[in-house]
Amino acid sequence: MFQMSKLYHNFHHTKNSVFSFVFLLPLFLLLLLACNGFSVFYINLSVPAKTSPEPANLLPEILPGDKPAKKLSSSSVMYAVKEENPSLNLKTHLSLLQKPNISMVSKPKKQPHRFSPQTLKALQLRTTKTAKGFTFSTKLRAFFQNSNCKLRFFMTWISSLHSLNHRELLVIESVFKSNPKACLVIVSTSLDSPKGNAVLKPFLNMGFNLITVSPDFGSIFKHTYAETWFNRLKTGNINPGEVSLGQNLSNLLRLVLLYKYGGVYIDTDVVVLKSFNNLSNVIGAQSMNIETKTWSRLNNAVLIFDKHHPLLYKFIQEFALTFDGNKWGHNGPYLVSRVVGRVTNRPEFNFTVLPPPAFYPVDWSRIRSLFRGPNNRIQSDWLRRKLEQIRRQSYTVHLWNRQSKDVRVEEGSIVHHIISDCCIFCNISTSSL
Repeated sequence: MFQMSKLYHNFHHTKNSVFSFVFLLPLFLLLLLACNGFSVFYINLSVPAKTSPEPANLLPEILPGDKPAKKLSSSSVMYAVKEENPSLNLKTHLSLLQKPNISMVSKPKKQPHRFSPQTLKALQLRTTKTAKGFTFSTKLRAFFQNSNCKLRFFMTWISSLHSLNHRELLVIESVFKSNPKACLVIVSTSLDSPKGNAVLKPFLNMGFNLITVSPDFGSIFKHTYAETWFNRLKTGNINPGEVSLGQNLSNLLRLVLLYKYGGVYIDTDVVVLKSFNNLSNVIGAQSMNIETKTWSRLNNAVLIFDKHHPLLYKFIQEFALTFDGNKWGHNGPYLVSRVVGRVTNRPEFNFTVLPPPAFYPVDWSRIRSLFRGPNNRIQSDWLRRKLEQIRRQSYTVHLWNRQSKDVRVEEGSIVHHIISDCCIFCNISTSSL
């Protein structure tokens, strides 16, 4: 009996334990689930503090020049999740995403360029009239018609009358010595004056066809690309730069004069040695590439072209579109070199590039050697051979005034012989050159 009672008691205790376990199991599961949920919730809260606040769909597009991001594999994505990213400044980052308020950004208004008094004087526009009321173009047309010119030469003189010296007068003499039937037009304000006419009167007394005309840029540049460029310059919308504006106006003026009238342009430091009657549509190389035997740079100190030649049109267009007043030569020798380099071998451009000996037998860096006389037999032989070569191959000699204006002409030098060959009045002292 006692055994039965003990067995019953154990069974009842086991039953109560089972019921208790069954009753407490859901509570335990709920408690476990709550702990797990709290852990997950805590991890999710910590992620934004260590990652970029920028959503994936707001990443900036790849800009030109940027390298596209490499596509990540699944393993690399897993690694990226584990890696801690540096925290970003939210304010700075959002500023990259926000669209700027364009209406509040005021772009500074471009101010017209202010010219110096000297520049304003050079740009003064007046219709140049003679006593009979002729304008620049009518005066030139009348001159050409009455002179029966066989060849037209143009020169420009942008300096004062006081700056004109014997070297420039020798150049004028050389033009008529080699081309006596030619007409010479000197575009210059200072020479187109009573004092200027007095300086040049000896040429007129000799019967040479010579005229000086003040430049009327508005009239000369009309109906060309130069007109638009000049109008922008006058209104201050083009910066003339550090290079002399007079020099750049001369670079443009020579192109337009030849385009409208045709003929020959020469600088005032280019001595003419031969007749130009057989030259047409020609430009000269200043230097050559010895290996390729092609020109490496052209120059605009001597230009010979027909009226309305397409290459002149391209030169003027290039000047107007690429003008830079801060680079010496950019609107002159380098300009003609750029354009010719682009149009070479195109049949519609009919012109010839002559080698350096034709117009530039001596480079600017060696021009002083032509002014020196011989000190010994070796130098004497060299000077004799060089002079013979120039007389045989060259149409002109560029004296490069920029480098040689202060050099004295020595007795027996090449320049001394050239003066004797090219002078008309021959009353110029070599020391004055």
